[in-house]
Amino acid sequence: MTYGTLIAMLGAALAVLLAGTGSAIGVGIAGQAAAGVVTEDPTKSTKALILQALPGTQGIYGLLIGFLILSKIGIVGGNPNVSLLAGLLYLVAGLPIGVVGLFSAIYQGKAAAAGIGIIAKRPEELIKGITFAAMVETYAVLALLASLLMVFGIK
Repeated sequence: MTYGTLIAMLGAALAVLLAGTGSAIGVGIAGQAAAGVVTEDPTKSTKALILQALPGTQGIYGLLIGFLILSKIGIVGGNPNVSLLAGLLYLVAGLPIGVVGLFSAIYQGKAAAAGIGIIAKRPEELIKGITFAAMVETYAVLALLASLLMVFGIK
């Protein structure tokens, strides 16, 4: 195994670890708010769960980029032999979704918690809560796109 392969694996790991950590924190923040609301009114559990799930997407995006990097370098179904330059490029390609995924998931969890506060008093306003949380998702999607373009641009 080459140093390039190891560095590329680091890029995959950072994409997965950072975005996954952000999702775990964001889902936890929203889950705490949901538990409070559901304690008072168990009929709101489905609406609260929808909002709680939103910050989990960044972890999925990071996992996707991680798998793509591992697949392209030959770890998954191949013989890994990556140059140092290519390894560095894969490392850089994993950073947008890793870093943006970390922070956007945390802030999306906070926005989702606020949305859960909305449904506590006005359950018919679920769509507004989803919209507020989904605005944060925009930046995770942009980071995913940047990482995808970088990964597919490496020869």
